[in-house]
Amino acid sequence: METVIEPVLCILGQIFSVWGWMMEHLVYINLILSVVIVFFQRRDPKAVWTWLLALYFVPIFGFFLYLLLCQDYHKNKMFRVKEVEDRLWYSVKSQEEAILNRDVWLTDPEYHEYEKLAKYNLETSGAVLTGDNQVEIFTDGVEKFDDLTEEMRKARQYIHIQYYIIKNDEVFRTMIPVLKEKVSQGVEVRILYDGMGGRFMPKRVWKDLKESGILVKEFFPAFLGRLQLRVNYRNHRKIVVIDGKVGYVGGFNIGREYISKDKKFGYWRDTHLKIRGSAVYSLQIRFALDWNYAAGENLFKNGWYFGLDQSEKDKEKEQAGGGQGKNVVQIISSGPDASNRQIRNNYLHLFQEAKDHIYIQTPYFVPDDAVLSALKMAAESGVDVRLMIPCKPDHPFVYWASYSYVGDLLAVGARCYVYENGFLHAKAVMADGLVCSCGTANMDIRSFELNFEVNATIFDQETTRRMEEAFLDDLEHHCQEVTKERYGKRNMWIRVKEQCSRLLSPLL
Repeated sequence: METVIEPVLCILGQIFSVWGWMMEHLVYINLILSVVIVFFQRRDPKAVWTWLLALYFVPIFGFFLYLLLCQDYHKNKMFRVKEVEDRLWYSVKSQEEAILNRDVWLTDPEYHEYEKLAKYNLETSGAVLTGDNQVEIFTDGVEKFDDLTEEMRKARQYIHIQYYIIKNDEVFRTMIPVLKEKVSQGVEVRILYDGMGGRFMPKRVWKDLKESGILVKEFFPAFLGRLQLRVNYRNHRKIVVIDGKVGYVGGFNIGREYISKDKKFGYWRDTHLKIRGSAVYSLQIRFALDWNYAAGENLFKNGWYFGLDQSEKDKEKEQAGGGQGKNVVQIISSGPDASNRQIRNNYLHLFQEAKDHIYIQTPYFVPDDAVLSALKMAAESGVDVRLMIPCKPDHPFVYWASYSYVGDLLAVGARCYVYENGFLHAKAVMADGLVCSCGTANMDIRSFELNFEVNATIFDQETTRRMEEAFLDDLEHHCQEVTKERYGKRNMWIRVKEQCSRLLSPLL
């Protein structure tokens, strides 16, 4: 027994000795770690100060937390190949747009101011402007997944599925037989999920799918089992493309809470788009770029995925099949692999160009200074700015940080509401009844800078009107307005939670 205890005591003695040395030299260790944070990472000054405070209050442990949440030192290495691929492809598409698609530019005089936004999106991220799209809006999860399942049953060539979260519950289990049947018919099926969002999926499920012929890949897999050390740089996109004819993008993930079967959240209010038309190929390109990076496969070798190898006869048959509309759509992507914050900048342009009103639905409202200033200036200029957030948190710190920013908007005349009919997860911006943007990006710093996101910006009055009608219906039947008076009556505990959460907002 003594032979076992002695080595253990020896190891514990060495650990306490090292710990004692660290405590004795804590000032110098903190100084070195502070230099690393300040000088070896190009970060926003507010984020730097926040991390320095964390290092001061929780020395040493604060630095390990920094390594966990802010792995920018890996960023260039992780995304070098991916960024080159993005740039090469988008450069080609930009040239094709300039030469071939001049006829889809915005010709309505009401869209004159927004033409600058469309050109900006094209030049900075290769967001091709397509004018032959039909857009359907889903705000209910059951309807969305029923429609998606029905479209998958019609697939003849391929089904490409990408979600941040895929859970092993009735929603996914309903899809599995359909996907297996399509594979047995010769349809290619690919599933891409995020390593963080899909961490609780049993491996036996993926194994079963792979054995049936379904291709499955994980974006940023965990190092050890379910231990996921990369909290940042998550792939938050939700994309489905079927045969290049139908595309889905929006806020719904795959899980029972998204069909309102989780008592914790109640009714799940979200927004998802179904698109037919040329914009579907933009979604397919986005999927292919992410799949290529995760799988090491080059989908661009097969031009038929993108409608490039179709004969004129096939194209005429596809157009004759219907589904083509007149919605002008741009698919905009952003992420830590890009040099600019494209979706955030798209929002900024919308806020700056709006003349009459701006409606925003988002589960998390943690804007950076530029976005907050743009909204405040719009409100002070007489634009009707309205913000809707949930009344219940799924991430408490983010929720209370959001509530603190509500006060900033109320102070300049904006109107703010909390959704009380369950949980609001919709990510939508509408401006002047002319333009709307909907997709996966929240109105927060994490979506702007740290996660991979994708949005559809739609230049169409009818689609925007339908989005605004859903927003106004929520206001009338399911929301409580947060007035200045109500906000001013917050108790001390709420104020403390707001201020602490807002202090941490650069990290959320």
